[in-house]
Amino acid sequence: MARKKRESQVNHERWLVSYADFITLLFAFFVVMFASSQTDKTKTQAISDSVEKALKGETFNSVVTAVLGGAIDMKGQGSAQMKGPGGVKKELKTVDVKRDGQIAELLPSLQILNQELGSEIRSGKLKISMGARGLIISFTQAALFPSGEDEIAKDFYPTIQKIANAIKQVPNPVRLEGHTDSVPIHNSRFKSNWDLSAARSIALLEVFVDSGMPRERLSIAGYGDTAPVDDNDTEEGRQRNRRADMVVLNETGVKGEPERMSAPAQKAEAIKQEAPEIKR
Repeated sequence: MARKKRESQVNHERWLVSYADFITLLFAFFVVMFASSQTDKTKTQAISDSVEKALKGETFNSVVTAVLGGAIDMKGQGSAQMKGPGGVKKELKTVDVKRDGQIAELLPSLQILNQELGSEIRSGKLKISMGARGLIISFTQAALFPSGEDEIAKDFYPTIQKIANAIKQVPNPVRLEGHTDSVPIHNSRFKSNWDLSAARSIALLEVFVDSGMPRERLSIAGYGDTAPVDDNDTEEGRQRNRRADMVVLNETGVKGEPERMSAPAQKAEAIKQEAPEIKR
């Protein structure tokens, strides 16, 4: 007697297989997105760390490697703009390239200043920071100027002379920026804090020129009390605000300066003005 063939049961849970595949793909997608965001954070941290290492005396090549994220060959060319962390090829965003370019532009100058002014930086007397317009050299411990005065305190002259000698070794133009505290001034010499801040930048300019700095590399600016670095409610804060910062300008900072005529063009223009007019 032939056996009765058992009917196969229909599997009503087959949809779970497709659902599991979908969840797996979705998970992989979020993993990739998370990894991409971490790469950007790593890039930002690498830039910050590189500047800090440069200030502490790291070699130029090692700093460039940290900033660019790639290996430096014998010609100083790195693979950073082609490879990100882990050697994965990626295209940098425009903002990243611009930021890296500004930092890389100032790294040689930063290295020179760090070497020449290393003892003052380590002792806390000077601070070098990187801003949008360039490298900013500032005194950190005491007031560069007495209250209401534009005469530099005598104790600062040796250090300022050393700064000027160090800056002479870098090619960038330099802007000397005078500042005051918030105490208003109005006397026979200074009508306002604006006048006082401009006079302070000129006082610093004279020291730089006396040290042999070419005048065409220098410019001055006065900001009054509009750009404090500390609280004006305390005497200590007001002392820090009575300052004159020395700014080694980058390409962005130079754009704010007037265009300068080259030396050959200046000579040609002078000859043109001195030549007598030929009557016809």
